[in-house]
Amino acid sequence: MKTKTVVFITGAFVGSNCWDEWKTYFESKGYKVIVPDYPYKDADPATLRSRKPNSALAGLTLEQLTAYYEKIVREQPEKPILIGHSLGGLLTQILVHKNIAAAGIAIHSAPPKGILLSKRSSIKSVWSALSLFGTSKETYMMSFKDWQYAFTNGMTELEQKTAYEKYATPESVHLIRGGLTNAAKVDFKKHHDPLLIVSGDKDHFFPSSINYKNYKKYKKNSNSITDYKEFKGRNHNVLGLPTWKENADYILNWMSNY
Repeated sequence: MKTKTVVFITGAFVGSNCWDEWKTYFESKGYKVIVPDYPYKDADPATLRSRKPNSALAGLTLEQLTAYYEKIVREQPEKPILIGHSLGGLLTQILVHKNIAAAGIAIHSAPPKGILLSKRSSIKSVWSALSLFGTSKETYMMSFKDWQYAFTNGMTELEQKTAYEKYATPESVHLIRGGLTNAAKVDFKKHHDPLLIVSGDKDHFFPSSINYKNYKKYKKNSNSITDYKEFKGRNHNVLGLPTWKENADYILNWMSNY
């Protein structure tokens, strides 16, 4: 790809600092890297946790977040490569279909509308955040216990606690619920620029089986490039695992092929 601009799109429940090492690494490879904070999340995770409740963040919707990132992408002097994790992976898919990106990489992506969360682990991971029987007027803060299961399963308790304190932030319930609406819809038949879907076999939140279903939805679209890669030993905290550079190198190599 001729473009040398990369936009990292953060997932829900975490701060944009989850890309810190990725940003430095991609810059060392000659890329201009942009890592936008979510609206109302323009601080480090510890500060964001201290702001709870945050009524402005609580009102953020998926439509608004999509428009926010679309504006950033359109403002770039060249079509950037989009790399998103979790909900950021879903946003990557949506934006790639708007023909404003050179390519997209969706890492452990939240599934677009129509792909059911059929795995028990996925339903368990997202259930509390949906707050279906609670209020959406306040932000949701994932408990450490839920974080252990949804993000950092398989890690030591010390590693889990360190990751929680480093990355975990409050989130908008409206935003999470948006994943069940037309705001999360993707036209799988529409032509799109190259797209890579990356999964991990230890992910409780969005298991590899869900990511593979996501990938398969594109396979009838023979006019577009859609690739898939599953990594072993990766949970949902894939960006912060000791193996993150292996994922990054695979993505960089994939980008070089197009």
